[in-house]
Amino acid sequence: MEGQNNTVVRVSEFIITGFDHLSHQKLIGSTIFITYVLIWVFWSTNLSIIAANRSLHSPMYILICNLAIVDIVFSTSSNVSMIVVLLAEIKTISFNSCITGMFTYHLGDITTCLNIALMAVDRMLAIRFPLRYHSILTNTRCFVLIAGVWIVGMLTLGPLMAAAHSVPYCQPIIRYVFCDYPAMIRAACVDPEPYFSDPYIIGGLIWQYGGYFTLIFLSYVVIVWTVLRIAEKGSRKKMFTTCISHIIVVSAYYAPKLVSTLLTRIGVTLNLTERNAVLIVASTLPHLINPVTYCLTTKELKIRLINSLTKNRVGMK
Repeated sequence: MEGQNNTVVRVSEFIITGFDHLSHQKLIGSTIFITYVLIWVFWSTNLSIIAANRSLHSPMYILICNLAIVDIVFSTSSNVSMIVVLLAEIKTISFNSCITGMFTYHLGDITTCLNIALMAVDRMLAIRFPLRYHSILTNTRCFVLIAGVWIVGMLTLGPLMAAAHSVPYCQPIIRYVFCDYPAMIRAACVDPEPYFSDPYIIGGLIWQYGGYFTLIFLSYVVIVWTVLRIAEKGSRKKMFTTCISHIIVVSAYYAPKLVSTLLTRIGVTLNLTERNAVLIVASTLPHLINPVTYCLTTKELKIRLINSLTKNRVGMK
């Protein structure tokens, strides 16, 4: 930026302007708020059922609990900011809150990806090695893997945090709907392209969306191969049924990213409104789908939920 002496200011706050061009802002804010509350309600219900039943204290349900924590962290990092802007009409956010929200948002994204990959491996081990499953993946090992997921997520974000913290900000404007890495880099008075084409960033994205998806895909290849070798149709159906909820979760996570990537690859350029729409959907809908899916499609959770509701109804009478 020759000939331009950018006044580098360590901004104390940003102004979020991503919703300025949208109509019906209160309706959008109310929808996001209701969705966020439902995420808490459904996940709290699932967590309460799992915590109250010792028979559910197994790797599969421990991973579901971790997904609940990840979903709540992930959705909170973006939804609260959007709710404040749309309903409280407070568009300003402090620099520290913005960069913390960015860290939390991307930590949630990475840990979600890692956790659903672990869940795929868990289902593969349960179906491929049913007799040795509980000795291969014990609760202790599951907790170690979960700790590894969070540690890997935090370490991965180090360079992104350093970049977002060190770039000069000449005007405190966030043109998107909440604080994430692209929003903060585009708010800086630098050419954003080097920050997006950095080999570390590209490699991380390829590994996150390609590497872990490949692991999930291969796990299901093993599952399908194992199930097809079983002669009894009833057993086949039961094994496939145990995977339905996870398949829905994987689809909900990857669908918005796949749509955005495919549109970009075929030459469709998303304008700011469309990009923000994808962000809103990706940061709300999957986190609501996940708890509802496990509540309705996991037999053990559904039975215990129905029993609990029935007891409460009888007690009220």
